Amino acid sequence: MEILSVSHLSKIYGKGDTSVVALDDISFSVEKGEFVAIVGASGSGKSTLLHILGGVDKPTKGNVYVEGNDVFSLNENNLAIFRRRQVGLIYQFYNLIPILNVRENISLPVLLDGKEPNKKYLEELIHTLGLEERVNHLPNELSGGQQQRVSIGRSLIYHPSLLLADEPTGNLDSKSSEEIMELLEISNKKYGQTIIMITHDEDLAMHANRIITIEDGHIIQDEKVRK
Repeated sequence: MEILSVSHLSKIYGKGDTSVVALDDISFSVEKGEFVAIVGASGSGKSTLLHILGGVDKPTKGNVYVEGNDVFSLNENNLAIFRRRQVGLIYQFYNLIPILNVRENISLPVLLDGKEPNKKYLEELIHTLGLEERVNHLPNELSGGQQQRVSIGRSLIYHPSLLLADEPTGNLDSKSSEEIMELLEISNKKYGQTIIMITHDEDLAMHANRIITIEDGHIIQDEKVRK
């Protein structure tokens, strides 16, 4: 089942002689439950692509469809709801709320909708993330790896259509990086979560089952690497 369709996507920054083409007529689709790594050198356009997929940035041309819905036909209010409910974002620098504890940070997207999280699912997430002993801790009382685990929990709390990870291990040591990649694989296999991960590290990309390579705003390779 196709969950994401990207059609003739382009992004140009600036105008005239100073314009920069970040993405140039990109098209691809992703099936539900795929784990896709998007790789490329710095400046290749991969982060721009991820931000557009998450509704954080808007394309110059083209369309992004998530579960059949044209993301950029939404008004600003519905686009904000889309970002909160249908997209889970994991950044390199965690972006946790410093005055909220672990449980509150994970629950935040649901709480922002004036709802209470499913307690059974929340506790299962906390257990899977290995954070049972840290639920009442604030972010500054956690290691980098633990903070990124909280970020992953927050991204999964709404069972999003897409989990988008932007260099999720870029700020971690090798041991913590491997642990985070294992957690992403668990979320993909245990919860059937569709994941799109940006990375410049080809070894990390091998955790995915499909690798898309971008160069100068173009897709130059798209290959399945394992089942």
